[in-house]
Amino acid sequence: MSHAWGYGANNGPNKWAKNFPVANGPRQSPIDIVPTAASHDGGLKPLNLKYDPSTSLDILNNGHSFQVTFNDDNDNSTLKGGPVSGVYRLKQFHFHWGASDDKGSEHTVAGTKFPAELHLVHWNTKYPSFGDAASKPDGLAVVGVFLKIGAENANLQKLLDAFDAIKAKGKQTPFPNFDPATLLPACLDYWTYDGSLTTPPLLESVTWIVCKEPISVSSAQMAKFRCLLFSAEGEVECCMVDNYRPPQPLKGRPVRASFKSPRVMNQSKVKL
Repeated sequence: MSHAWGYGANNGPNKWAKNFPVANGPRQSPIDIVPTAASHDGGLKPLNLKYDPSTSLDILNNGHSFQVTFNDDNDNSTLKGGPVSGVYRLKQFHFHWGASDDKGSEHTVAGTKFPAELHLVHWNTKYPSFGDAASKPDGLAVVGVFLKIGAENANLQKLLDAFDAIKAKGKQTPFPNFDPATLLPACLDYWTYDGSLTTPPLLESVTWIVCKEPISVSSAQMAKFRCLLFSAEGEVECCMVDNYRPPQPLKGRPVRASFKSPRVMNQSKVKL
């Protein structure tokens, strides 16, 4: 059964539990990542992200965000390593952002928000399809990348240039030959934890991989994000802003880091 949901006062995140009771479950996302509370796990492998630009298909305004969809019929665009085993195929990526530059990310770091957050969504190929994987505890792996205000990001510009064609809800246009690897930070150190989708149906099937290092975006580029619409053509225009879910209770889940914090490393040096 389909339920209307959104980010407004009447259908926003604080209302989702009515139709999606898992919203109060044990492994909901996003969370506030507290670096000093995250444990370094030397057994975590480096992320192995291999993306083929030819698998990029189209860009869509789905009324909640915009997403770029990929051909996932083969292993040309995949995630391996990190905290997961096996091969995960890239299905789509999308963003969450705020009405201003001081908020917008879903995950926070020690309570600090970023202007936006990129999510690259992958599914476990041990299952026959994305739909099958989405309901399994190890079905999905999402790489989160924070955006911070800084220099203009040339790699984001191709996305922004397509916004005029997808301004309203339901609009879609071909988006070939885009390499999502260009949206990754230079350093792929990460935090990881067991979580959920951050939009309904909020399925608790996501291994989250949140990159420590953000990528840059200019204030002018962020303003372009806010020109997209939640509304469809013919409806009263409603700017697409604040399309994020607030952090959810950790409920005892461990958060692991693929790297040692400087504080830990300095202590190690003192002991030596």
